[in-house]
Amino acid sequence: MTARAIASGTISFGLVSIPVKLFSASNPSSAISFNMLHAKDGGRLKQQYVCTKDNQIVARDEMIKGYEFTKDRYVTFTAEELKALEEQATQTIDVVEFIPLTQIDPVYFDKTYYLGPEKGGGKAYALLTKVLEKTGRVALAKYAARGKQYLVMLRPMEGGLAMQQLLYADEIKAFSEVPLEKGDVKPAELELAKQLVDQRTVEEFKPQSYEDDVRKRIHEQLQRKIEGEEITAVPQEKGGAEIIDLMEALKASLSNAPKAASRKAASRAEAKEAPVELERKPARRAAPHPKSRRAAKS
Repeated sequence: MTARAIASGTISFGLVSIPVKLFSASNPSSAISFNMLHAKDGGRLKQQYVCTKDNQIVARDEMIKGYEFTKDRYVTFTAEELKALEEQATQTIDVVEFIPLTQIDPVYFDKTYYLGPEKGGGKAYALLTKVLEKTGRVALAKYAARGKQYLVMLRPMEGGLAMQQLLYADEIKAFSEVPLEKGDVKPAELELAKQLVDQRTVEEFKPQSYEDDVRKRIHEQLQRKIEGEEITAVPQEKGGAEIIDLMEALKASLSNAPKAASRKAASRAEAKEAPVELERKPARRAAPHPKSRRAAKS
């Protein structure tokens, strides 16, 4: 099924303009959502706004927007003033600079879109895709749409381009805000942990190998409910037990690893621990001395 474009835009790459279409990369239809209903008659409920001063329901045509500049004090705006505040939507993806992808921490990654060429933009689109693949870089760009300016990253993907929306620096909390408890790691513990990582290491990320088990279970339970059956709670396994002995926990994890992975890790460990022996070739017998030859003949 061909994807439907949600918007159009133009990539500005130097003096080159590339008309493109934007496609959503996510599939919202796979999400499970519930609606609020009236328990009395099953009617669907609608949301209403209530004034906190007089406790009256307020209709939308009686609402205005305000900005809280101090506690419970607001400055209000008309629709015209709000429109003047918005960034003019040019739909232009203005490339600013190029950078290796490894230089951008994934913590800045936000929503992803796919970009496809508009009619007449195929050659320029292919050129930008190929130069990013060849140089191993991504393009950082500014994108003005929906009244906002976004920082985005263009990267090659399966012969095309993906546009990754990025967060600004002031939208990311500093990791220094996270309280960390210091712990001394022993060399033996580190070695066992490395073996555990080794057992579960794969060379390629295959997203199709993973699925949302919780969503799958809920779908099954919903189908049972639709068919008139009752849903019963499934007892959950208790997790997050306190680690008393880290070494014993690591050893137990290694022993419970999949057999194929265990054999792989064991062979690596044996190869690492076994003493290296040089291959010994059969000793070459020295040629007999001429005198010894004459003695042998006599």
